[in-house]
Amino acid sequence: MEFKAKEIAEILNGTVEGNPEAKISAFARIESGKPGTICFFANPKYEHYVYECKADIIIVNSSFVPQKPVPATMIKVENAYAAIAQLLDYVTAQKRSYRRHRGCRSRRFFSTRLGKKVYLGDFSYVGRRTVVGDYTKIYENVYIGDDVKIGSKCIIYPGVRIYPGMEIGNNVIIHSNAVIGADGFGFAPLEDGTYKKIEHTGNVVIGDDVEIGANTTIDKSQMGSTVIGKGVKIDNLCQIAHNVEIGENTVIAAQSGIAGSTKIGSHCVFGGQVGVAGHITIADNTSFGAQSGVLGSIRKGGQAFLGTPAIPYRDYLKCYAVFKKAGSEK
Repeated sequence: MEFKAKEIAEILNGTVEGNPEAKISAFARIESGKPGTICFFANPKYEHYVYECKADIIIVNSSFVPQKPVPATMIKVENAYAAIAQLLDYVTAQKRSYRRHRGCRSRRFFSTRLGKKVYLGDFSYVGRRTVVGDYTKIYENVYIGDDVKIGSKCIIYPGVRIYPGMEIGNNVIIHSNAVIGADGFGFAPLEDGTYKKIEHTGNVVIGDDVEIGANTTIDKSQMGSTVIGKGVKIDNLCQIAHNVEIGENTVIAAQSGIAGSTKIGSHCVFGGQVGVAGHITIADNTSFGAQSGVLGSIRKGGQAFLGTPAIPYRDYLKCYAVFKKAGSEK
């Protein structure tokens, strides 16, 4: 769907600074905005993107005063975070109103394309316009939504749920009851103390040779894609939040959680129950011991960390020796 800046301003009760005829047809994060998209700016740490972003429209707070020229058309609103939630809600509602829901219970639609020697187990459902590659095996009781792309030689075990619009590469293994593409945990606080749900319009993109454990959940992005790089291995009971990007050949052990919009490098290692805060960056070849709590960005690769907050491994051992000695003296 296409909107002009003046139409969006009317929906959000905002004001336009720039070209009121600027058109957009998609949402994007401010760090990856491109022509034809709309972004929003609410967190001060992202201000530098406002001056670099190639999006045609940016939603900003009415109190925002640019320090440099802003290439995009700005729509100023009282609360940019709440406004983007309102706009996503509006666009999602418009799309839903155009959909025709059928009562068909067939496992396949004529628009579904299954490759050579695809196995589709009993009581599994594959949606419209979905493409499944050659030699892929889909076990029983699997749900795969509309417009999904699944590569060749994949194995999808019973009970897996893949939401509409997801993209899965070749040689991917997804174990039982994993969920790919649920909405992320995104809610805008309102003045009355309640929270408004932020609709998620993005997807999940999973690279080749990835393995995802049982009961693991990977949330789709608010805008753009949650990305799981080639060769990533994720254990059981892990949570990967919206807009996360995980680099190639990173391994994540059970019960770990990655908060939203975090970027993890390649060849990283996460022990069990590691928790990672949102909106941070972790360099390549970084390792974390079990139950580490990662609260800030790690810019230098090749290091090992332990503890909460996570500190370099050797420093942690020195600190632990002091703690242990102090405890024994009581």
